[in-house]
Amino acid sequence: MAGVWALLAFVGVIVVWNAVFKRNIGEAMIVGFLAVCGFVLVAGTEHGGSGWPAIQEAVLESMQEEVTFAGLAFVFMSYVLTRTPVLDKLIDLLNSVLGRLRGGPVYTATVAGGIFGAIAHVGAAVTAAVGSVTVPWMKRSGVKPELAATVVAGGAGMGVSFPFSATMFILVGGLAAQGVMRPDEIVRPLAMAGLWCLGYRLVLAYFLVRRNGIDPLAPEDRVPFGLSLRNGWTSLLLFLPILVPLLLTRGPLAGALGDYSAVGDVLKKPVELADGTLLAAQPYTMPDVISLITWIPVLMIALVLFLGRKHLPRTAAGWWRTIGGAAPSFGVIGVTIVAAFSASNLLGDLGLASQLQSVLAGLDAPGWIMAIAIGVIIVAIAIPLTASATMAAVGPVAVVALANAGIPAPVAAAAVLIFASTEGASPPSGAPIYVAAGIARVDPVKTFLPLLKYYCLPILGMGVLIAVGALPV
Repeated sequence: MAGVWALLAFVGVIVVWNAVFKRNIGEAMIVGFLAVCGFVLVAGTEHGGSGWPAIQEAVLESMQEEVTFAGLAFVFMSYVLTRTPVLDKLIDLLNSVLGRLRGGPVYTATVAGGIFGAIAHVGAAVTAAVGSVTVPWMKRSGVKPELAATVVAGGAGMGVSFPFSATMFILVGGLAAQGVMRPDEIVRPLAMAGLWCLGYRLVLAYFLVRRNGIDPLAPEDRVPFGLSLRNGWTSLLLFLPILVPLLLTRGPLAGALGDYSAVGDVLKKPVELADGTLLAAQPYTMPDVISLITWIPVLMIALVLFLGRKHLPRTAAGWWRTIGGAAPSFGVIGVTIVAAFSASNLLGDLGLASQLQSVLAGLDAPGWIMAIAIGVIIVAIAIPLTASATMAAVGPVAVVALANAGIPAPVAAAAVLIFASTEGASPPSGAPIYVAAGIARVDPVKTFLPLLKYYCLPILGMGVLIAVGALPV
């Protein structure tokens, strides 16, 4: 059970170093990673490998993660935006329309997360697309940066809680191969479960708006719509960096590009589930070729440099000072992401998923107890792993265990996916947390407790209620 103990040590060390010793999250993540390294050096990897090569590979892989690049790119994008009037004009325009609504940007971020999640399905991409506009808008409207980052990161899970994500297909593929249920049986229950989760987030938005005293903009602070449109229509181009990658990866244009480039002629590696079930190799699609989380910040930076060119430095010395101003945020975000993903890789090498799977397979209790226990286990696995990796590791086993306790398999599958959707709100390793923190230019640790309190644990509870039938799907 070295993986389980390493996970507990990882989280415990981070909490103590950050909360008790009052050190920054970057240091805390490094110390937590070193604690996991200690387990790897003593116990070795799950497959008998030695410690040092596993550690080196884990660090190298974390530095090559696209989320590492995206987190830093969004820090730079956010910083450059503040040096130009481009975003101010867009926010003036948005406030002209929704500024009279109390908490307008908070509700917009929540609903947009649901809409984009149902289209893109990748948590970090949902956070990137929605947060690029709504986080600065929330901050301008008086919302604290940490709350803005929390709301956007908390919506990332809707990419999993709506059909038809890759995570869903991994789960139902394994269940179909075992004859537990047909793939089409999951669609309606999961869609209903996703709507329950969206409904909860809207209720939460109402609560947060009132608790934090977020008021409508005063009439004198709202620019008339006609004037804001004339002055800032070019700022609407900021939606292009979101729309262009989206159109190239989803819909008819993406299909035509995929056919022209023969992307689908190449097959991915087959996915092997923890129980040995081998899912058939699937063809590559345009989302595999064009990464939303990579191209949104790249295109956003390029567009901002163009639109705000009159307000940006024109000399090398000026740019050196500009980049230097963003350096402190680069350091904290970069170190935190690398340490978090390195530790996650090592926890996988220690066999965390298989160890928790063995615990899960041995459970035998009434349905409601099984739902709580399985929910907790899946949430624990989703801390270091992605939702897709979690489903590959324990998804089918979890559904079968719930089905054996008397819960219909499609309902159980929907509940298990809701449990896994907490990956984006599970500190300290959730990738959307660092994307949101980079956009908001805030210490990620300030979002940890709110994410647990407002998103992770309540969504866990909703999964349990769905499993036992209290929330019909």
